[in-house]
Amino acid sequence: MEPACPRPAPRASAARPTPGKPMVLGHNERVRKRATWPLAAGLIAGVALDALLGDPRRGHPVAAFGRAAAALEARDYADSRRRGAAHAAACVLAVAAPAVALHRRTRGRPPWQAIAVATAVWAVTGARSLHFEAERAASSLRRRDLAAARAVLPSLCGRDPDTLDGAGIARAVVESIAENTSDAVVAPLLWGAVAGIPGLVAYRAVNTLDAMVGYRSVRYLRFGWAAARMDDVANWIPARVTAALTAACAPLVTGTSPVSVLNVVRRDGGRHPSPNAGRCEAAFAAALEVCLGGTNVYGGLTETRPFLGGTDLGDGRAPEPEDIRRAVLLSRAVTVSATALAMLIAVFTGA
Repeated sequence: MEPACPRPAPRASAARPTPGKPMVLGHNERVRKRATWPLAAGLIAGVALDALLGDPRRGHPVAAFGRAAAALEARDYADSRRRGAAHAAACVLAVAAPAVALHRRTRGRPPWQAIAVATAVWAVTGARSLHFEAERAASSLRRRDLAAARAVLPSLCGRDPDTLDGAGIARAVVESIAENTSDAVVAPLLWGAVAGIPGLVAYRAVNTLDAMVGYRSVRYLRFGWAAARMDDVANWIPARVTAALTAACAPLVTGTSPVSVLNVVRRDGGRHPSPNAGRCEAAFAAALEVCLGGTNVYGGLTETRPFLGGTDLGDGRAPEPEDIRRAVLLSRAVTVSATALAMLIAVFTGA
């Protein structure tokens, strides 16, 4: 008589909650729940570090990246979109890969993750430097020291300062505050909230490359095309979030209605050559009740941009030194709002 086959062991069934007893989460659920706070805490701490310390005078990581990208450009430059795309991809991957490794290494260690995120935020954001340089320009204009104001302008934007009068410098500074509030504050925070350290580092690399080669000049028209398009994609959502936050903060800073700000953004935002900068500049123009846009000179090349704010004829009030101060206050309010928004995104998504 053959021995009876042993009965198969019963399958382990999923744990079911016992009535009247709290359900115990599994290990994966506990880890996922815990992993949300270090990112949010790191974002807030990084913004606070930037506000307290500003950019380091020496050894800035973004400056080091720029030097490395320039050195690579000296070797791989060609008047070709394909070569420019390879250059941009190599530069971004060179910093994104270590960032991914750091993100994975610290993800299961909440305190270290928070420290790493805070350090990355401090390195890639630039609110304090933006506001400090803008206030320096405003102070020089109030003293009617055009030479000093012109000397400050290259730290804010790339247009030629030598041909600008006081009104032109004031307009350039306000436009720079508007655009860089998105590029140097809102965009990195949003990318950090959804993608952690890799999002912070990769975004800053893309934005820096655009500032280096993303011009419509003879040298970079084709070589810088890929970097410029990458920057357009990376900033598409952040620029519109910046415009919305500017409208929300306008009543607190300038007393302007959010509805009127958004109406100007819808009317004028698409007129700008950039698909993103126009939204930010239009929002600031409406909030400050000034007119931006006009003729700019970059590297000897003249570019005439449509007017933003004011009326369709561009006959609104030109920015004055006092408007720079108000633009800085508005940018600070947007920075606080963007930090809160990024924190909420990080908490609910857990990048």
